[in-house]
Amino acid sequence: MRNLIGYLLKRAAWMILTLWAVYTVSFILMRSVPGNPFSGERSLPPAIERQLKARYNLDAPPLQQYWDYLVGIVTRFDLGWCMGLEDYSVNQVLAEGFPVSATLAIFALVFAILLGVTAGVISAVYRRTKADVILMFAAVLGIAIPNFVLASLAILLFVFMIQIFPAGGWGTLQQIALPAFCLGLPVAAYIARLSRTGMLEMLTKDHVRTAIAKGLPHRTVILRHVLPGALLPVVSYLGPAVARVLTGSLVLEKIFALPGMGSHFINAATQRDYTLAMGMVLTYTVILFVMNTLVDLAYAIIDPRVKLQ
Repeated sequence: MRNLIGYLLKRAAWMILTLWAVYTVSFILMRSVPGNPFSGERSLPPAIERQLKARYNLDAPPLQQYWDYLVGIVTRFDLGWCMGLEDYSVNQVLAEGFPVSATLAIFALVFAILLGVTAGVISAVYRRTKADVILMFAAVLGIAIPNFVLASLAILLFVFMIQIFPAGGWGTLQQIALPAFCLGLPVAAYIARLSRTGMLEMLTKDHVRTAIAKGLPHRTVILRHVLPGALLPVVSYLGPAVARVLTGSLVLEKIFALPGMGSHFINAATQRDYTLAMGMVLTYTVILFVMNTLVDLAYAIIDPRVKLQ
């Protein structure tokens, strides 16, 4: 218990340092891009532009902007007001978009784990058969094809030709299924290959051979003695998998017209919305850090040989 508390405290300290570094780099990069949030195709009158800059503190020196915004985040968790969405704060946009992105990510990860582990187990158990070749070939295709290309093909096939799913929108399971499938399929391909490799390695272990020699049913050997050890590489991959799902959802939310954080992030980048972009970057950083911590804890629980440092 003491090791766990110490580990969590160290991770929290590292997260704070990481957030500060991400905040600093993001602030410098966004201010280094030519133009500002109000320099669009149609120029504003100078008086109105001065008023807008004063409202968002953009008329202050860069160092003062850096400090004032940082103090607001640390003391009040206030990410400021959006510059591209009138009368919307960044906190409000996150509160509305996070449930959508989180739901999509959960569905995609659950689908990826179920499909990937199942395909990996079948491929390992029936090694060097047609099933193994077909499943691994499909896994290679899933890794090679970008999810936005997969989304375009899925829309053509399942929306316009077969007409099973709607083209976009949010709120029903039918609207979630297609984007979750496109988002989770590349992750499922990686998990399938990892599961197959882990299964083949575990099948050579002495305790597995002993269990087979004792005459235990094949299903019992696979589920009880082989699968738990084979899932360790999959658990290690869940951290990068979350990162892949989050970055992949940026484009897919735009393609499927989903009101999640990804679509707002893209709009913030194209419109030079400093506050919204900063809020999105910090939020994604927190999510990735928390998920990597949970993956490390899960790995330590599954494998008793792993000790939390």
